[in-house]
Amino acid sequence: MPQATIRVLLVDDHAIVREGLAAVLSGHGMDVVGQAGDGQTALTLFQELTPDVSIVDVRMSPMDGAELTQALRRIDAEAKVILLTTYDTDEEVFRGLRAGASSYVLKDVGSDELVSTIKAVSAGNRVISAEIAAKLADHVASDVLTPRQAEVLKCLAEGKSNLEVAETLCISEGTVKAHVKAILGKLDARDRTQALMIAFKRGLLRTQ
Repeated sequence: MPQATIRVLLVDDHAIVREGLAAVLSGHGMDVVGQAGDGQTALTLFQELTPDVSIVDVRMSPMDGAELTQALRRIDAEAKVILLTTYDTDEEVFRGLRAGASSYVLKDVGSDELVSTIKAVSAGNRVISAEIAAKLADHVASDVLTPRQAEVLKCLAEGKSNLEVAETLCISEGTVKAHVKAILGKLDARDRTQALMIAFKRGLLRTQ
């Protein structure tokens, strides 16, 4: 018996990217059932169209790829999501995989590899390279800041002193120092400057 056509939902805030992907996938016999340029539209289409696989851009606003992945899997715990990204080291990628995405692909991926990944994910497999799996494990083990540590880090990025951070967050200066020490340890940074550089690189802090 012939295999059922895989039904795909494309989610990217750049129309040209969606259209290019749609053309490639249609040319390989897949059915692009819907396209969305933002997370909220994607959620609506997901519920209406029940696609086999959703391809989601990592960097979108106001709902990014990781947040959308979580939302899709709240609707359907078996939702199959492939993250689409420009960079393979962004914190958003790791967040998305932890949120339950089945795979990620770079935007310059070849069509054969993309189709192969979609088929594997549709069949219920996770497609994650050994390198990314190892990095993911490291991030889960040591990189997750607590909400308070994230607040302290944001204050440090704004150039605040320990005393100013304490006044901003209504905590003691000693508590701030303890949080800073924990942040340096989790980011494997020797000082605040390096911690901020690492945080920006990994997407823990965003430029305005």
